[in-house]
Amino acid sequence: MDIPNTVAKASENIIKKGADFFNIHALGGKEMMQKCVEAANNTAKSLGRNNPTVLAVTVLTSISNEKLNDELGINNNVNDYALKLAKLAKDAGVTGVVASVFEAKKIKEVCGENFKVLCPGIRPEWSAKNDQQRLATPTLAIKEGADYLVIGRAVTSADNRLEAMKKIYEEIEGAL
Repeated sequence: MDIPNTVAKASENIIKKGADFFNIHALGGKEMMQKCVEAANNTAKSLGRNNPTVLAVTVLTSISNEKLNDELGINNNVNDYALKLAKLAKDAGVTGVVASVFEAKKIKEVCGENFKVLCPGIRPEWSAKNDQQRLATPTLAIKEGADYLVIGRAVTSADNRLEAMKKIYEEIEGAL
């Protein structure tokens, strides 16, 4: 997160390097997000490519209501604040947001079904919680409307990563 001009220049550079999917932070504000999307889309167009997917991070899944209010001094409910940031991102022209599963359905209702939601903090039933405060299973994430799931340590820390992925795919298939 930085000032609008710096984020716009960074967006141009990341597109020139070949990225077509990246994120910024919604807390940078509407102007910063608008400049980012504009610069990314213009750069992609000049290179003959499709517009990239730009997602805005709302509230990290490691942030609880207590942390948001007491530690960060933002007196709001985590879910409500994430929805507010999602609306701001939508107004800024961002493709979608990074948000917890617990906001996904409401974000889709308010911002539209085509507005993408990437959900981190996804943990299969059999995996450890770790440092996530607001986590969910892959099944719940799919049912709540997540377009993308971030499943990290359940796979990267597994003794058999391929087996872990197979179990996750089976869990996801059960949600469809």
